[in-house]
Amino acid sequence: MSFTGRCYCGECAYEVAGETFFPAQCHCRECQYISGGGPNYFMLCKADDYRITKGSPKAFKRSDLERAVTRHFCPTCGTHLNTCPRPGVVVIKVGTMDDPALYPGPEIAIYTCDLQTFHVIPDGVTRHDKMVPRD
Repeated sequence: MSFTGRCYCGECAYEVAGETFFPAQCHCRECQYISGGGPNYFMLCKADDYRITKGSPKAFKRSDLERAVTRHFCPTCGTHLNTCPRPGVVVIKVGTMDDPALYPGPEIAIYTCDLQTFHVIPDGVTRHDKMVPRD
């Protein structure tokens, strides 16, 4: 799959040229801050398949968290474009995709330990209290 995305103001844009995986929703408090209160809908791609095509996103990583991730934002409008949780992987924020209909919907909900009463997890979606254990 190949697709494009951008920030709200259009100053930053990206392209994904490869397969995506792990379509999910995250309920952690950090994502709630970023999303405005709801869960964060996302999917992953290989870092080699992700490319910034316009602009220079600003990076931010909290220093007070044990497992902090680097988040990239548009320096003008503040749109959260992606997250880099570990080398080789990029978390794509579904709301930044030019065609969000390409997102198949979440297969899994993570960090449900921070779930708010107003968050909705679709029927049939697997829930994990924290992150999914890696093999």
